Amino acid sequence: MEQTLAQQELDERVAILRRFRSLLEEQRNKFREYLRVLEKQQDKITEDDGDGLTAHAELETQILQSIAGLQKVIEPMQSLYQTVAGSISAADNASVARVQSDLESIQRQVLAQNEKNRKLLRAHINQIRAQLDTLMQNNPYRGRRSVYAENAVVMPGNMVAVEA
Repeated sequence: MEQTLAQQELDERVAILRRFRSLLEEQRNKFREYLRVLEKQQDKITEDDGDGLTAHAELETQILQSIAGLQKVIEPMQSLYQTVAGSISAADNASVARVQSDLESIQRQVLAQNEKNRKLLRAHINQIRAQLDTLMQNNPYRGRRSVYAENAVVMPGNMVAVEA
């Protein structure tokens, strides 16, 4: 009976390991997808493609929601994994450690790309603001109340005479 229990417990631990590893691999793939989106978003920023940038921002939001959902599942699975990690083979533990290190590396790359995109966006926004300021300063109608203000002559009463 004890051998059956031990085998059943071992099977449960192997199932936990496999599920945890598959969740980590799925999260790693989502981060890779997110990194690709960020790289394409960088291209859209430099090309000044507003519609493409909007589409990438929406896709980015969906991927981040997916990653957050995965993280909610991974956290309890990780605690389960840590309780049974001592009885799992070294090769299986090494494969989980490798996936975790890959995931951490991709997360660092994502953060770096995200920061690069933010800097590009800030520079682009500052450039657009400078263009708007230039347009406002060079506007020939700036400060006038009406386009016809130079030519309008106010006559007594309610009539206005406009000379051409």
